[in-house]
Amino acid sequence: MSAVKKVVLAYSGGLDTSVIAKWLMETYQCEVVTFTADLGQGEELEPARAKAQAMGIKEIYIDDLREEFVRDFVFPMFRANTIYEGEYLLGTSIARPLIAKRLIEIANETGADAISHGATGKGNDQVRFELGAYALKPGVKVIAPWREWDLTSRDTLMAYCEKHGISVENKRGTKSPYSMDANLLHISYEGDLLEDPRSEPEEDMWLWTVSPENAPDTPTYIDLEFLQGDIVAINGEKMSPATVLATLNKIAGANGIGRLDLVENRYVGMKSRGCYETPGGTVMLKAHRAIESLTLDREIAHLKDDLMPRYASLIYNGYWWSPERLALQQLIDYSQQFVNGKVRLKLYKGNVILAGRESADSLFDMKIATFEDDAGAYNQADAGGFIKLNALRMRIAANKGRKFS
Repeated sequence: MSAVKKVVLAYSGGLDTSVIAKWLMETYQCEVVTFTADLGQGEELEPARAKAQAMGIKEIYIDDLREEFVRDFVFPMFRANTIYEGEYLLGTSIARPLIAKRLIEIANETGADAISHGATGKGNDQVRFELGAYALKPGVKVIAPWREWDLTSRDTLMAYCEKHGISVENKRGTKSPYSMDANLLHISYEGDLLEDPRSEPEEDMWLWTVSPENAPDTPTYIDLEFLQGDIVAINGEKMSPATVLATLNKIAGANGIGRLDLVENRYVGMKSRGCYETPGGTVMLKAHRAIESLTLDREIAHLKDDLMPRYASLIYNGYWWSPERLALQQLIDYSQQFVNGKVRLKLYKGNVILAGRESADSLFDMKIATFEDDAGAYNQADAGGFIKLNALRMRIAANKGRKFS
């Protein structure tokens, strides 16, 4: 093993990262710094401090990153109406560049020469963490234990804990059988029966949303206010970014909104089946597209739609800190300067239904768009020349006898 003096570990306090902390000390003979991020996963994080202290770790970071996460990562992504492979709202993907950023910041603060994470060699997260780390600190060493050690199962990890006196929860009956990841944007589920794409998810798996069948029989109306593409108020109440998302999660989840069952293409090459709950994000996407429909110029809107799949792939694959993502973000943010106004939505049994929108920056002109008398605001006779000019190339080709059917 190459010489490492100090390593910053992305640490949850769970089985995997508890083993990793001890394994790093034993294998690299180095000092370990732990970093635990509060991204709104809804778990008590202080027990992670006690576990780290019990292993002799002296430098322990537990950071509340909820506002930064939504303000600087989630909101910018939603300005682009970002969806991966037509469905996935990138709840796991968008959290990784923030964790990578904080790992590097802590490494710089503590003088660490390496970082470490608990992502496996089969998944996307190893790519996301490490691409971010190398972009922000090119010379940093990255230690990925799952690509190095011979601990290949829960049983071998538990045996390691017993040997080294590491305290971990060993009551399988109280633990979800799924591999789960949660933050303010979503909660994901993988593994167990979900590994068979034919299997329907169990109803008691879902934690944030009621089933659409059990959602209220009366619709819930909400009013969202946008400023430069971001939601700043719900039902007239000004809120911080993290509070906006947490509030939407609660309201939408109670109405059965935001469930997704997806087979996706991982960047490393394999297909993976996962289930996701993204109640607040589902509402945000619908509302943002509604306010943009009023306020965006047609060609800017279409350009954004053209670029969105590329932008989504950059985030999914871990290129948040790449120059191409940063360049695209400038274009996206420029497009949002007039995306201001209010959107009313009706939430009902898993559905997000548009109930109205208004904006002082609206480009919708009722005098021009009306089917009634427009008092000369639009000369319909102009359309004839417009159509003939646009048909010119096709008329020329047809006159030459070219057939395209």
